Amino acid sequence: MKRLVLAAAALLALAALAGVIGRPEGAGAADPPATDRTVTVTGVGAVRSTPDRAEMSFGVESHAPTAQAALAANAAAMRRLLDALRDAGIGELQTQSVSVWPRWAEQGRTDGYVATNTVSGVTAVGRAGAAIDAAVGAGANQIYGPSLTSDDARKLYEQALEAAVKDARARAQTLAGAAGGTLGRVLTIAESSAPPMPLVEKAAASDAGTPIVPGQQETAATVTVTFALA
Repeated sequence: MKRLVLAAAALLALAALAGVIGRPEGAGAADPPATDRTVTVTGVGAVRSTPDRAEMSFGVESHAPTAQAALAANAAAMRRLLDALRDAGIGELQTQSVSVWPRWAEQGRTDGYVATNTVSGVTAVGRAGAAIDAAVGAGANQIYGPSLTSDDARKLYEQALEAAVKDARARAQTLAGAAGGTLGRVLTIAESSAPPMPLVEKAAASDAGTPIVPGQQETAATVTVTFALA
């Protein structure tokens, strides 16, 4: 009986060895995952609009023999300017800077002092020219702007983003077809943007004061999208 058991064990070992030797190379190992095919494109979208918001800065510069006198004169002039700006429909008034410094003459002598005060504000584009005239009439001798924007800037950018995604999909479909594949799901998407760009001019804002031309602006968005490729 012992001999029969040993013989059976030997036969099993030989069978196992034969199976290993006769197996094709690599058989039974997990096949390596197929490399995912993808296509990455950049889509661009843009929306045109006419700006309706004018942001400006107004300042007063005053001169006096002493720093205290220059600052006092400037404060009085600035109060008159602020009243005129409010009457002209300028909103969101905010102080930007207040400065006092000596004015130097020849040979390093002090020739009095200079005081300035600058505020920023916002108004409708159609009222910007009249606001500038009112500011100058009230004593403003420094004016910067206008910077023209749109109240619905966020909505315009969202529209540009939607257009950019559609553009990216159209580009990707063209590339997929040219490569003999079909477009799959979105794998990654990233956005980038730029400040609104002025375009062609339009008629000046309709007021009797300083003419302001709103023109048109282009709000653009760019997205980079990676699609699966089947």
